[in-house]
Amino acid sequence: MDLTALRREIDSIDDELIRLFVKRMDVCGQVAAYKKANGLPILMSTREQEKLEDAASKAGPEMADYTKRLYTLLFELSRDYQTRRNEVTP
Repeated sequence: MDLTALRREIDSIDDELIRLFVKRMDVCGQVAAYKKANGLPILMSTREQEKLEDAASKAGPEMADYTKRLYTLLFELSRDYQTRRNEVTP
């Protein structure tokens, strides 16, 4: 494969990542509403740690650290989104 073809493949993967990210954040918005309605905190550190370890183990040894970094950022974005949603949602 040449560089142009590899970049096209990356672009295609990026499009899918964006679609899945938006879908994930939509579900996070629903989680935020549930947490608000049930008086639960946004941060559930035990859940995050479990998910972090699970994701890293699924990624395999070479990608484990990178996966942890990615998921740490995803969790940060999710918490921020949930917080903002709950601040503006009556």
